[in-house]
Amino acid sequence: MRLVFQGSSIRSRHLVAITQLLPAYRGEQFNQIAEHAYYLPNQQSLGAELAQFCAAEQIDCALVHDRHTLKHFGLAVMDMDSTLISIECIDEIADMCGLKPEVAKITESAMRGEIEFAESLRRRVKLLSGLDESALHRVIDERLALNPGALEWIAACKQHGIKTLLVSGGFDFFADRVQTMTGLDYTCANSLEIVSGKLTGNILGHIVDAQAKADFLTTLATELGLKPEHVVAIGDGANDLKMMAAAGAGVAYHAKPIVQEQASYALNYSGLDGLIHLFTV
Repeated sequence: MRLVFQGSSIRSRHLVAITQLLPAYRGEQFNQIAEHAYYLPNQQSLGAELAQFCAAEQIDCALVHDRHTLKHFGLAVMDMDSTLISIECIDEIADMCGLKPEVAKITESAMRGEIEFAESLRRRVKLLSGLDESALHRVIDERLALNPGALEWIAACKQHGIKTLLVSGGFDFFADRVQTMTGLDYTCANSLEIVSGKLTGNILGHIVDAQAKADFLTTLATELGLKPEHVVAIGDGANDLKMMAAAGAGVAYHAKPIVQEQASYALNYSGLDGLIHLFTV
């Protein structure tokens, strides 16, 4: 296994401190992956004291299995809202009609795992009944933005032959735009019902919830001839836990505590390009 350290705040003094805090440091040399990313090979543990130091210094640290590399993976599955993009689309739609606080409160509760996702989505979408379709276009034009490092991560996947799937409890209206922006191979998301240019407050078809996300991951991996161990899944909310559990590696990206606790690895300070560094040797 290897210990990966990264973050824009990392400096040479941090590397010295890390070697002093490692439970069983034996003189291994740091390998530099990028300007602000390093790894130490042949490690067995991180240690609570070192983990606390890294958190205080805003450095992402992870004990990574040697088999988890870009060459090992064949499929990367990603959540959309607050993972690949910087916003929760439904919250921004609600802001267009003055309902963002009410909708955002339900969103937060669902992401923490306090409300069953499908029910929370129905409740939120129902609040949007009667909203003009133009509000969706405004969210795209004015607020939709990729998270830092997203394009670099997708490009690295393409370079290494890793297929990319965006599977979202959000809406295909936005997922299709993100696919155009990034060149993702596949997307799957919910569909809002729109009649005569207005949202009806209903969702078409089956809701893409936590189980559906895991099922889409498993189905596509099978179609591509991949075992679960060759899949990496990235998410931030409780709705992503089942798909992360179905993958060989699950990465919590700026995620809720419940997700960080159950993920293989967590990125709290790096951008999505931190995924490249996590899996580069």
